[in-house]
Amino acid sequence: MLLIHCPYCDETLPEVEFTYAGQAHVVRAADPASQSDEEWENFLYIRSNPKGPHYERWRHLHGCGRFFNAVRDTISDRFLTTYKAGAPRPELSSLLGDRT
Repeated sequence: MLLIHCPYCDETLPEVEFTYAGQAHVVRAADPASQSDEEWENFLYIRSNPKGPHYERWRHLHGCGRFFNAVRDTISDRFLTTYKAGAPRPELSSLLGDRT
């Protein structure tokens, strides 16, 4: 069973309590009307799919209902950390230690 820590409730709970909400830290256009169709396509549909640590958004759907960010290793499916939405993105070097 995959366990996820909610940084708001400060509890570690089963994955069924949560829902995946996409890639974290996606930069939105300051002036959406100035975007071309290709730029909109990239913004809406194109995401990175790294092998290894990946920044993701999750929602504690069956708990506090809040969105938060997480760093999950896509190889091991292990969560390296979770942090509140709006908090700075943690550096991977501090999470991985000697693995970087």
